[in-house]
Amino acid sequence: MQEQQTDRSVPTRLRLDGITVRFGGLTALDSVSLDIPAGRIVGIMGPNGAGKTTLFNVICGVFAPNEGSLELDGQGFTPKPHLLTRSGVARTLQGLGLFPGLTVLENVMTGLAAGGPRRGPGPGLLALPGSVRREARLAQRAEDALEALGVGRYAAALPDTLPYGIRKKVALARALVSEPRLLLLDEPAGGLGQDDIDELASIIRTVPGDGCSVALVEHHVDLVMAVCDRIAVLDFGRLIAEGTPAEIGADPAVADAYLGVEAA
Repeated sequence: MQEQQTDRSVPTRLRLDGITVRFGGLTALDSVSLDIPAGRIVGIMGPNGAGKTTLFNVICGVFAPNEGSLELDGQGFTPKPHLLTRSGVARTLQGLGLFPGLTVLENVMTGLAAGGPRRGPGPGLLALPGSVRREARLAQRAEDALEALGVGRYAAALPDTLPYGIRKKVALARALVSEPRLLLLDEPAGGLGQDDIDELASIIRTVPGDGCSVALVEHHVDLVMAVCDRIAVLDFGRLIAEGTPAEIGADPAVADAYLGVEAA
């Protein structure tokens, strides 16, 4: 396995140390250690069943590791799904996960519902002047997130009335509206055509400009190579390679995992 060679001058946003996850007799992750630096984009690649989604589920607190630990900004981190936004972590899903009965704006506002240091209970719970003002502030933040992705004109629409590529942007806006320290993108290019993928790549590149780190799980290898600062490759639950896109592209173990080519 290729050793990690991260820039020591860049602080680590998320550290995974020896993460092991077992489901009965199946080891889904086998002592995986990985650093995601602050303000960087890290891709996580691997064939189907390699453990990529399991790794994301550990970071989100859906699965507790049997062994290993996590640190977020140098502090021990035990993620809990219902407090994820409060921890500064946001995630998009493999599917859209949008609520069909809510407008686009209301869907994005749900990205603030888990609460953070500046946020309390969900909007509209009490028809008091302070609550109304607070809901207006949240709505403005949601509008700003939509505008930043170029889909503000769809704020009043229902998601199912919109093209798939637009709905993907809405899902991304919902994740970004909480201003996370760490954004987890789970196959964001799934179901998109090449033009939409190219536009998505441009959007992803802008995210670290706000100081956010990005972890990207994606099957579109070209997208991963184009946007990521570093790439980690899993195979059968093990980290088999980690490096820059150029290093990963030249790694024979990666070719073996993806293509069945015998590693030299």
